[in-house]
Amino acid sequence: MINIPKGTKDMLPEEAYKWHYVENTAREVASLYGFKEIRTPIFEHTELFLRGVGETTDIVTKEMYTFEDKGNRSITLKPEGTAGVVRSYIENALDQVVLPMKAYYISPIFRYERPQNGRLREHHQFGVEMFGAEGPEADGEIISLANTLLKKVGLTAIRLYINSIGCPECRKNYNKALMEYIGSNLDKMCNQCKERFNKNPLRILDCKEEGCKAITANAPKVTDYLCEDCKAHFEGVKANLDARGIEYEVNPQIVRGLDYYTRTVFEFVSTDIGAQGTVCGGGRYNGLVSELGGKDTPAVGFGCGLERLILVLENTNSLKAEKEISKIYIAPMGENAKAKATQIVDRLRSCGIKAETDLMNRSVKAQMKYANKIGVEYVVVIGDSELESGVVEIKDMANSTSEQIKLDDICAYLSK
Repeated sequence: MINIPKGTKDMLPEEAYKWHYVENTAREVASLYGFKEIRTPIFEHTELFLRGVGETTDIVTKEMYTFEDKGNRSITLKPEGTAGVVRSYIENALDQVVLPMKAYYISPIFRYERPQNGRLREHHQFGVEMFGAEGPEADGEIISLANTLLKKVGLTAIRLYINSIGCPECRKNYNKALMEYIGSNLDKMCNQCKERFNKNPLRILDCKEEGCKAITANAPKVTDYLCEDCKAHFEGVKANLDARGIEYEVNPQIVRGLDYYTRTVFEFVSTDIGAQGTVCGGGRYNGLVSELGGKDTPAVGFGCGLERLILVLENTNSLKAEKEISKIYIAPMGENAKAKATQIVDRLRSCGIKAETDLMNRSVKAQMKYANKIGVEYVVVIGDSELESGVVEIKDMANSTSEQIKLDDICAYLSK
């Protein structure tokens, strides 16, 4: 037997309704905010992620699925969603259509990392991106969209953490202060933090090693090194969230794991998956469009891991999704009844009613067991007498009651 690759998971038919519920809710909320769907390829040229995500990030240094295709081109499976959307925004001149340009996506994401609860090597992400809006109101809009989505799917036990990591000029001053603080403790930190120290010291704040986290807990706050423009922008974001009634906490340790972020960064965090985990995170990335060859364009967005979100909803008994079941099962007895049952289910389906009939040549008793197992609401048994009289008995499976109706009235009866 060939087993599934490590770090991947099948979505089985009996679990599909959970995914449909979350994905449909995400689409609905995105549409309420004026976002339209975009679909980008599952793989891109590797250079896109080297330039866009950042060569010092964990994603690029450790986690990308990269290979050479038959044309000797370096190709990478999508490790995150934003870079591909930015590439498409530039390549298709979407800035010429309308601004702000607002797009959402639901996409598989691939990262070679140690599989964890709710974190797989192939996982799925809902993300939104907004291009062209520079003011703090845009940041508030994106955070509000995420907040609305999480509440609408049923997740309430979450905290919103926000921070500002400023612009490149702010970070020059902050990196200097951070390196001075960390320098005397560098020998106590993990090898990865030692590597990051000179290349990208801000990434040290993103380290998950307990020893490193203890050292950086009292590090200088990046918000104390913001320039006047970045400080005013962050105050504007907070004012916008206050006006919306969205509760938040400023957390100077939030820097996100991607190099393209500027100014606002945020995370929605839950503690209901066995350990503290981020179910949604994002921020502003004003320099990414120009870094990838486009015009200087402000942008902001977020990504939400669907596996992790569904896991949290299940662990908190908050998943409001209902199983997708057929409305009625038509159980035929005999060849003439089979032909009639086929006609009836086709007519019911044309009326938008989910209907099934026997495909396994089962006895009526076995068909009733099957109907009960798949959870249909109603069952109708058709034999020669029902065909002759044109009247059938429709059974309500929930309360075991039944009533007689005309064969031709089944659609109208179920549409009430």
